Amino acid sequence: MLEILYQDEYIAAINKPHGLLVHQSSIARDAEEFALQLLRDQIGKNVWPAHRLDRKTSGVLLFALDAETNKLLMTLFRENQIQKRYLALVRGFFPDELAIDYPLRKENGNLQEAFTKVKLIEKFEVAFQIGEHLTSRYSLVEALPETGRMHQIRKHLAHVMHPIIGDRPHGCNKQNRYFKSEFQMETMLLHAAELNFKHPYNQKELSIKAQIQPEFERTLNLLRG
Repeated sequence: MLEILYQDEYIAAINKPHGLLVHQSSIARDAEEFALQLLRDQIGKNVWPAHRLDRKTSGVLLFALDAETNKLLMTLFRENQIQKRYLALVRGFFPDELAIDYPLRKENGNLQEAFTKVKLIEKFEVAFQIGEHLTSRYSLVEALPETGRMHQIRKHLAHVMHPIIGDRPHGCNKQNRYFKSEFQMETMLLHAAELNFKHPYNQKELSIKAQIQPEFERTLNLLRG
């Protein structure tokens, strides 16, 4: 059963687990379960995903319960009227605060402005020797994207040399291999923790929050000792 974080007659939100696709995709033919179908069957209604989360990203995933609401929610996302808050575990000691203003290239080659604010939450130094150093350093950070580009947080954190643990395309292969072999951790430690926006019909302020998934919690506990 999916964890339903919020539901009314127009909108539903779930806490998507790591590894679950939002919907069927030609690039992941191995998948047999999808958030769209699971939620539809669970609540007995058709649902429309108002945005996307990567397969390995967990957290708040918003659905509309009719086509008209879906258009309204997609407009809110497109116009950056939905504030998003993510948590990520990254390599290295992150600065207390950092504003990343770094354009990202679309598939057609055009550059788009992209801006993410990142804040340090917690630092870890552990006795993992990965490479030449006797210890390894990590940070739990909060990322607040002010634009909505594809893989924005992943690319921005990699750009400032603090890649997300478990991010295969943009991350550190040494770190990813170590976490997989030593801790059987195969997911990406990025979590959509919160969405804040005005309800498209009654204008009520909504704050939908999702607790981190067990894989993320287990890894943090390993680092905390």
